[in-house]
Amino acid sequence: MRLIVDSGSTKTDWIAIDENGSIIFETFTLGLNPQVLTEYIIEERIINNYDLYQNRKKVSKIYFYGAGCGTKPPKDLLSKVLKLIFINSDFDIKEDTYAAVYSCCKPNEKAIVSILGTGSNCSYFDGKKLNQKVTSLGYVLMDDASGNYFGRQLLRDYYFNRMSAELENKFKSEFDLEAEVIKDSLYKKPNPNTYLAKFAKFLVENKNLEYSKQLVRKGFDLFIENQIEQFENHKNVNLHFVGSIGYYLKDELKEALDNKNLKLGKVLRRPIEGLVAFHQSH
Repeated sequence: MRLIVDSGSTKTDWIAIDENGSIIFETFTLGLNPQVLTEYIIEERIINNYDLYQNRKKVSKIYFYGAGCGTKPPKDLLSKVLKLIFINSDFDIKEDTYAAVYSCCKPNEKAIVSILGTGSNCSYFDGKKLNQKVTSLGYVLMDDASGNYFGRQLLRDYYFNRMSAELENKFKSEFDLEAEVIKDSLYKKPNPNTYLAKFAKFLVENKNLEYSKQLVRKGFDLFIENQIEQFENHKNVNLHFVGSIGYYLKDELKEALDNKNLKLGKVLRRPIEGLVAFHQSH
């Protein structure tokens, strides 16, 4: 049995396939980002899943694509946890951008592939290898146009009184916005980036308001300027996107790209289906 895993900061999709590529089962856990979670929390989230725990000794190979797996220390942490649980398995751990590439790109296609979900990143794929010019410093300093970026901006605007009275009341009615609750979630509890990203749903649901349009436009413009335009051939290749923010704000994303004469390629909410197809074909 082999496991194909697409892990974000919010949710992790797991699909088990047999030696012939047929799907045995599908399941999910909470996100497993090793940059923001401890070994204990990652282990707990995996072993608390019935399907994974019951089949842990049957797994011979795990293909793990995850947020936070771009550098050696978090990758080593994750590998340590997986080895404790799946004792008969080998592991291939890559950052989540590879999942996006394998899901979006045709064989040997040159493209710029971006993730716009809880977090965000951007890479150039030359048909064989990934190239990233910007090293991510995490959700605090990076992640333009991500779920946590928009959540952060919503909270700031609420506290700086930059929302209309109508929108402010609506925002307040949907979330607990007490200062102590927010600070506790950001500075004491795990997954502060996921906590911020949950507010982005409010932005999507109210995307036709002028306030929302301006906020979304600013976020996408920042992402294009700071990430996509770093690559010299950004006007000559398709721009593929994976993630809930890009998916649910696809029209707004296309408008931002059109304003700069850039070519929108595929927009997928999650790459797991494409990943399964990729591994089945390989």
